[in-house]
Amino acid sequence: MQIVVPYLTVNNAAEAIDFYKKAFGAQENGRHAEPDGKKRIMHADLTVYGGSVYLMDEFPEHGAHGGARSPNGNGNNAVSMVINRDKPAEVDDAFRKAVAAGCTGVQEPENTFWNARFAMVADPYGHLWMLNAELPAKN
Repeated sequence: MQIVVPYLTVNNAAEAIDFYKKAFGAQENGRHAEPDGKKRIMHADLTVYGGSVYLMDEFPEHGAHGGARSPNGNGNNAVSMVINRDKPAEVDDAFRKAVAAGCTGVQEPENTFWNARFAMVADPYGHLWMLNAELPAKN
């Protein structure tokens, strides 16, 4: 079991699940709809590149701590997802796939001073995804 699991709040979770399948090859492991029939998803479980990601629809009417809102719902984004890949070329491939699926390229793939191939995309739901792979050691 993964110790820490990111839990994303999005506007239109059903659409986001389909998007994450296309952009990141996500596998859907299950979803639970809101019991009152409003067609919102209270909980969904995805696997993205081997790691667990949970997500849910916005529930702003749940007043505790301001309700559950997506970054698009309140304009804030305090957390970014990091997808670690084994090979630098996989960063480029993941970037192209995500952008082709509808993500916005925030930072094109490049080799960094911290010895990694790195890129960043923003999904249509307001979340940032960092793509990272360690570069081979220089001899």
